[in-house]
Amino acid sequence: MAEDTGARVVFGGEPPTIEAIVAVAEGRAGLDLSGDPAFKALIERGASHLQRHLEAGGTVYGVTTGFGDSCVVEVPGALVEAMPHNLVRFHGCGTGRILDETEAAAVVAVRLAALCRGWSAVRWELLTGLRDLLNHRLLPRIPAEGSVGASGDLTPLSYLAALLIGERECTYRGEVRDAAPALAEAGLRPMTLGPKESLALMNGTSVMAALGCLAFVRARRLARLCAALTAMASDITRGNRAHFDDRLFAAKPHPGQRRCAAWIREDVEYSAGVHDGPRLQDRYSIRCAPHVIGVLVDALPMARAFLETELSSANDNPLVDPETGEILHGGNFYGGHACFALDALKTAVANLADLVDRQVALVCNETMSHGLPANLVLQSGPQGAVHHGFKAMQISASALTAEALKLTMPASVFSRSTECHNQDKVSMGTIAARDCLRILDLTETTAAIGVLVMCQGVDLRRGEGCHRRSRAIHAAIRGSIPVVDADRRMDHDIAAVLQAFRGDALPIGEVEPS
Repeated sequence: MAEDTGARVVFGGEPPTIEAIVAVAEGRAGLDLSGDPAFKALIERGASHLQRHLEAGGTVYGVTTGFGDSCVVEVPGALVEAMPHNLVRFHGCGTGRILDETEAAAVVAVRLAALCRGWSAVRWELLTGLRDLLNHRLLPRIPAEGSVGASGDLTPLSYLAALLIGERECTYRGEVRDAAPALAEAGLRPMTLGPKESLALMNGTSVMAALGCLAFVRARRLARLCAALTAMASDITRGNRAHFDDRLFAAKPHPGQRRCAAWIREDVEYSAGVHDGPRLQDRYSIRCAPHVIGVLVDALPMARAFLETELSSANDNPLVDPETGEILHGGNFYGGHACFALDALKTAVANLADLVDRQVALVCNETMSHGLPANLVLQSGPQGAVHHGFKAMQISASALTAEALKLTMPASVFSRSTECHNQDKVSMGTIAARDCLRILDLTETTAAIGVLVMCQGVDLRRGEGCHRRSRAIHAAIRGSIPVVDADRRMDHDIAAVLQAFRGDALPIGEVEPS
C-alpha cells in the first residue's frame, strides 16, 4: 500500500475520475463525503421515499419480493427485514484468487461512488460505513470469480456487504482477519442493513469498473514504455529514424498514433530530413510501431468515457427517483459498456506484447540486427560458442505473448442464460476485466524482457548511435542489473525491471493524459 500523502478525494459532488479512484485504491489519497447539506439531503430523501412506499403497502423488487426469478414470490411483511442479510449470505460462493488490497479498495470506492448518485435509496450511514472502511484500509476479501456481469457483480460484491455486517474475512493492517473483531479494533460497528441496502451494494457494475480503472492507468503507462522500447530497438538495429517523421502521421491523423510517433521521435532525437540506417525501410515491428501502439493510445479515450460513465452512474435495481419517490425497475446493472471497453483494451494491450516479442526476436537475430551477435552474446572467440545470451529470454517472451494473445477472445460473446432463465443475457464484464489485468501482467513482463534485451544491445554497441531514451533507460538498468557477460539466470533481472517500471523508477518518458 502506498503512503497517504494527505491528499483527499471528495465524493458527492462531481463524479470521480479514473485517476481519483486509483489514488484512493493505492492509498495515496483519503476519501471524504461532501459536506454540502444538499448532498446529504439527497441521500436521505431516497431512503425516506422507499420507507414511505413500503409503509403504504407498495411492492418493491427484492424488498417485498424474492430475488431474480423469485420476483413473483411475495415476502410476508414480518420477514422483509431478513431479506437484505439473506441476499448477502447465499451469494457467498465466490471462487478463485482473492483480489489484492488495491483491487479491493478500488471496488469499495467505485461502489460508494455509485451510491452517492442518490438513486439507490440507502441511508447516509451506509455511505459513511463504506468511507470508513476505505480510510481505515479495512478491506473485504473478494474472490475474483463468480460474476456474470448482470445482475451486476452480485457474488463478488456480497463480500463487501458481508464485511459491513461483520461477516466473512477482511484484510486489516496487512493481515487476514475475521470481519467482526477487525471492525471492533478499528472502532467500527457491524451494520444492520435496511430494506434494499444489500441490493444497492451488490447489484451493480463496481467490480468490473474498479478493475477497469486499474487496467486503464497501467495500459497508458505501458504504451509509453513500448514507445521507448521501439526507440531503443531502432537505435541498436541502426534504424531509419525518418519513419517517425510527423508528416507521415499528419497524413493519417489518428491522434494516439501521432502522439506515439512523437514520443519515439523525441526519444531518438530525430530532426526532419534526416535519413539514416542501412535499410531504406525497417521491418514492420520498428517502422509500424506507432501504428500498433497508437491503437491502444487511441482506445484509451473511449475506455475512459465508458468507465467514467459507470463511475458516475446509479447502476443497481430498482432505482428510486430522489425527487418524486417513484420506484423504477430496470437493468442498469448490465455491464455491457464496461465489457466492451475492456475487451477492446485487452486486445490492444496484447498487440503490444506481440510487437515487443517481434522486436526482441529481431534484435537477437544476427541476420537482421545489422552487426549484433546472435542472441546478443557478449563473449567472442571460442568462449562465444558455449554461451547463449538471450536465446531463452526470447523464448520466454514468445511464450508470454502467446498466452496474452490467447486471452483476447471477447468475453461478451460468452453470455450464458443463468438464474432460472431470468438473467438470460449477461455481460461477462468482470471476466473481461480479469482478462485485461492478466494480459497486462503478461505484456508488462514481455516488455521487461525487452528492456533487458535492448540494454544488452546498447552495451554491445558501446553506446554508439544510441540516443536520449536508450541512454537514460540503460543507465537506470545498469545501476542495479549488470550486463550479461556470461550465461546466468535472469529471472531476478526480469522481476527487478518490473518492480522499477511499476514503481515509476524507470525513465520511460512523460506519460501524457490521453
